[in-house]
Amino acid sequence: MDRNEFLGGGIPTPFFLIDEKKLRQNLEILKEVQEKAGCKILLAQKAFSMFAVYPLLREYLAGSTASGLFEARLGHEEFGGETHVFSPAYREEEFQELLGYADHFVFNSCRQLRLYADRAHKAGKQVGLRVNPECSTQEGHAIYDPCAPGSRLGTTRANFEPELLPLLDGLHFHTLCEQNSDDLETTVAAFEEKFGEFIPGLKWLNLGGGHHITRDDYDREKLIRIVKGLKERWKVEVYLEPGEAVVLNAGYLVSSVLETFKNGMNLAILDTSAACHMPDVLEMPYRPPVLESGQPGEKAYTYRFGGPTCLAGDIIGDYSFDKPLNPGDLVVFGDMALYTMVKTNTFNGMPLPSIALKTESGEIRLVKRFGYEDFKGRLS
Repeated sequence: MDRNEFLGGGIPTPFFLIDEKKLRQNLEILKEVQEKAGCKILLAQKAFSMFAVYPLLREYLAGSTASGLFEARLGHEEFGGETHVFSPAYREEEFQELLGYADHFVFNSCRQLRLYADRAHKAGKQVGLRVNPECSTQEGHAIYDPCAPGSRLGTTRANFEPELLPLLDGLHFHTLCEQNSDDLETTVAAFEEKFGEFIPGLKWLNLGGGHHITRDDYDREKLIRIVKGLKERWKVEVYLEPGEAVVLNAGYLVSSVLETFKNGMNLAILDTSAACHMPDVLEMPYRPPVLESGQPGEKAYTYRFGGPTCLAGDIIGDYSFDKPLNPGDLVVFGDMALYTMVKTNTFNGMPLPSIALKTESGEIRLVKRFGYEDFKGRLS
């Protein structure tokens, strides 16, 4: 896409733009995987919760997953289908309300299972336990590794209490982050080695998220074989709950250059902030793609992009361009649907980016604009 294509909506920057056509392309791939593997795929709302497009998503997906009360309510009210919820520890004062929204409850420890499973079953809900197969397959994403030593996520084999099996309908594990199906294959082998003896009699297995199913180089045929193998060996339903794969490369963050100057190198201040609008840039960390740019030094003019906050480390990255940048020029970041809108904040009084949709007909339509009251209302 050309940067000028983002001018059509007349929306002031910064704004997130979701491409409905690309979103449907991802969903078609996920639909094919569901049909070939005989599994159910759920949207992990922790990565993407733009409910304006939930009507499109629910044409393809079986439901949504939640990490707590508010996400569960959003999934129940706006998505429909199955609503699954997992929390490292549930709050007693919220659990009764959760029973009105979620269909599947996944607990993180045997203690939590003993506390809440009977109440969930009496309300007609299914109950699962998240387990930790203690099999790390990630490289460079330690912050997202639930199998790291000392992890608080999932019950290890040493802490598993077999006498609680009558309370369980299924087992859940989530260990991946932006990974291919070979890492899932490794994890499934470790899971079956540690917990396979407890699977007979269960109704389902949930393989969590982190599956980059819609990425060009993802081995979907292997994923299908893994899922079908589990179904055949254990006679269970299988769930996948990707977040990123649903919206991979389907979103943009459109920003503008506010100022340029030099301090040993070319610097550009944008109206968008890594700290406020795309925190994963600092947390992962990673360098988001920018339309019509190259690596530092690849093109004639290299700039370091920084946000407008007072945080010295509010740095997005270094990018090169064929022409010099000037105030008012558009800068368009790619792959900005996942872990962006759900993580934005108003540090330094930064306005939240608007949210827009590029429809399949090519129209750019404003969905939501934020203002001063959104900043003020969350402080006191």
